[in-house]
Amino acid sequence: MPENKRHIVAEDLYRMVGVQDPQISPDGRQIAFVQLIRDRHQNKARQSIWLAATDGSRLRQFTNGEAADTAPRWSPDGTSLVFVSTRTGKPQLYLIPADGGEAVQLTYMPNGATAPAWSPDGRQIAFLSSARPEEWQAETDKEDLPPAGLDEQDKAKPDEEAEKKRVDPRVVERLPYRSGTTYWDGRYAQVYVLPVTPDADGRRRPRRLTGEPRDYGTLYWSPDGLALYCIASRKPEHDAPWMFNSVVRIDAASGAQAQLTGEGWTCHEVRPSPDGRWLACLAHPDRLPTNQFSRLALLPAAGGEFHLLEGMPDRNITAVEWAADGESLRFVAQDGGSEPLYRIDISGSQARRVMPLDATVTGFHTGPDDVVAATIFTADGYHELYASVAGSEFRRLTDFNRAFLDSVSVATAEKLHYTSPDGTPVDGWVIRPPDYEAGKRYPLAVNIHGGPQGMWGASTPTMWLEWQHHAASGYVVFFCNPRGSTGYDEAFMLANLGDWGDGPMQDVLAGVDQLVERGLADPERLAITGGSYGGYLTAWIIGHDQRFKAAVAQRGVYHLLAFHGTTDIPLFMASNVGAEPWEDPQAFWRLSPLAYAEQITTPLLILHSENDFRVPISEAEQLFATLKRLGRTVQLVRYPREGHELSRSGEPAHIVDRLQRIVNWWDRYCKPPREEAPV
Repeated sequence: MPENKRHIVAEDLYRMVGVQDPQISPDGRQIAFVQLIRDRHQNKARQSIWLAATDGSRLRQFTNGEAADTAPRWSPDGTSLVFVSTRTGKPQLYLIPADGGEAVQLTYMPNGATAPAWSPDGRQIAFLSSARPEEWQAETDKEDLPPAGLDEQDKAKPDEEAEKKRVDPRVVERLPYRSGTTYWDGRYAQVYVLPVTPDADGRRRPRRLTGEPRDYGTLYWSPDGLALYCIASRKPEHDAPWMFNSVVRIDAASGAQAQLTGEGWTCHEVRPSPDGRWLACLAHPDRLPTNQFSRLALLPAAGGEFHLLEGMPDRNITAVEWAADGESLRFVAQDGGSEPLYRIDISGSQARRVMPLDATVTGFHTGPDDVVAATIFTADGYHELYASVAGSEFRRLTDFNRAFLDSVSVATAEKLHYTSPDGTPVDGWVIRPPDYEAGKRYPLAVNIHGGPQGMWGASTPTMWLEWQHHAASGYVVFFCNPRGSTGYDEAFMLANLGDWGDGPMQDVLAGVDQLVERGLADPERLAITGGSYGGYLTAWIIGHDQRFKAAVAQRGVYHLLAFHGTTDIPLFMASNVGAEPWEDPQAFWRLSPLAYAEQITTPLLILHSENDFRVPISEAEQLFATLKRLGRTVQLVRYPREGHELSRSGEPAHIVDRLQRIVNWWDRYCKPPREEAPV
């Protein structure tokens, strides 16, 4: 390790910069995007809007403050931007000149406003805002609006006391009734349009186009400005309403709706072509909706036959955009641990990659003259803004992370290809400590991803710091994509149905065996961790194999029968087990790590969030109580205020604490002299 560089530590979270949501200006010369940093003193993430010249000649911060400024969208003439900000509490829309100046608040919605979309003529902005049916009526009845400005903002503030009384007691009549970290409040995301120019008394009155008890998704205008396209829930009363969506066309004047897709396919993205002829959709079959690839499909904008695009890779698609010519599409596909950008002609061709595989595209946008902007995370730790013009190679336009990365020793990830005992091919990665010495055996840190329909690779942005921290702490790091992972063909992704435990366990342990055989890992100092499904598989493995000296199970599922009745995704387990719990309760128990708790002897640290409604903390409580009564070495750490996304978007202090606790727990049992390790 060079003398002027240090090892990475957990607190480097505060030095890493993220970039999001690139948006190209109508003339193709500028890119608006969002920068994300984590504020140590305020213990929160902060987001601001920046502008970059496409040719790399200029970069400047555009908004600055304590709020989260997100979703910048250029006006059609390029003279202004609308964006979403929390500067007054609830997210609201703001308008600001593109050459700078004061932002003007456009909306005063009691429940906030999100997802702005300009009409093609620049006269209106469509957006989403949530409301209950009785609140829709109140909007209709509200004839005498308050004066524009501060009084209007006060009027928009929700009556918190009335809201508390409304849910005291809380009456539950549907599933799911809670999600994320909050309870369902009976509100649905509805579509509104807002005039950009105020009326004579200085007000902009939003007009609601929809009024149905279902959620509507991100909005896109038809090129002629007569309609809006979006995704809407097709089964709002289902216990998984977000898994059954249709493409909807909404008349921009009357609000009349036409459902363009129906049973058989669930759509979760829609993009109208520049000429208005086609809609590009990401969709998957309704069959086993939690275990399906997203495919790229085309649909006539006027309605008609829905068909899959040929020439596509057998991979899961995560994002799509039209090229300006309307004859081709760019999309992101998960591929062997990376998420590169592809291009395909709709007239018939094979999709081709337009960027290297060893990177993750976290967002992209297409503009005029074949300009593409993308936010890309690379395996060396850079998360930056890039641009490509007329098919040229992507050029990096920002360098936010250089100072940090130049000051630390970054360990390189080496890709492994190996075979599980039953012949299943598996991709894995190994990261050696930055001061690695050849011939020396190191403690091994095994990491397992969630999902299980997830995927990791060397450029996974949410895990990069974590793996580097493990390596810098003296561990050889190993992770892999066991059967059930995305990033490979559909057969591989479906290979763990009804087999969450044994098959994936063998895939993971085969990689561990290889690293031991190669002399990289000390078989007497093996550690393991994973989150969500990774927490499940961690508990499963230590309940079936005693080789690990320390384990950390995070936000995991341990009792499938109990999980089915407490999670916000009950359909998920039925899809993966292949039956409902009342049909085959033995299968749910047989696949539960808790059923094998008596065989767990590995010292176990259990990390869980108290407001996790995806995997409720009762899962951790059951495993902890069982192991404690068995006299095993176990510790439970509960994170207040956090949900299932703690490791990715939790309070920064909690993220750092979690990183440190994992390594400290491993160190107790995996670093000699063990008898002198603190307890």
